[in-house]
Amino acid sequence: MKVLVAEDDSTTRELLRAAISQAGHLVLVAENGADAWEIYQEDSPWLVVSDWQMPKMDGLELCERIRTKQDLHYTYFMLVTAHAEMKDDYLNVMGRGVDDFLRKPIDLDDLNVRLKVADRMASYNARIRSLEGLVTICAYTKKIKLPDHTWLRIEDFIENTLGLQLTHGVDPDYYQKNIVPELERLKQQAERN
Repeated sequence: MKVLVAEDDSTTRELLRAAISQAGHLVLVAENGADAWEIYQEDSPWLVVSDWQMPKMDGLELCERIRTKQDLHYTYFMLVTAHAEMKDDYLNVMGRGVDDFLRKPIDLDDLNVRLKVADRMASYNARIRSLEGLVTICAYTKKIKLPDHTWLRIEDFIENTLGLQLTHGVDPDYYQKNIVPELERLKQQAERN
């Protein structure tokens, strides 16, 4: 999993980079929110671990920008804070798009568990995205199920969505395996009668 660490404190930044890297993830590093935003736009990481208080752009603003831009995949956002989690802060940031909190000083066991959760969420998200592209086709009528749960002939679906007209033909492999033997059988049967 590609992880972006945004942290202005060099000691904490290095600790996060080393621990996340040791957990087997590719780590991108930024010293402030503005640099993190640039890296995010170029590399689209699956997870962002960001300090809340940073120069140029704080972690919460970074999270909000990511939420407004997001198009390819869901980015799990973990906010790092030295502040005690107060209910008002928690409700505020979770309502603005943060997925998880990590307290300073960083507890490595806590970080590793949260990385596993983020990785699991990224995997689920990728699976959901792959399923969104599936089209249901009725095995009997060869109609396609539309999002409104109505069914449309394949030919009409292709014409309506792609603007293409279809003609019909026979698959040469199918013809050789199924049609030719059946024609031979019917010919032999006719010759016997």
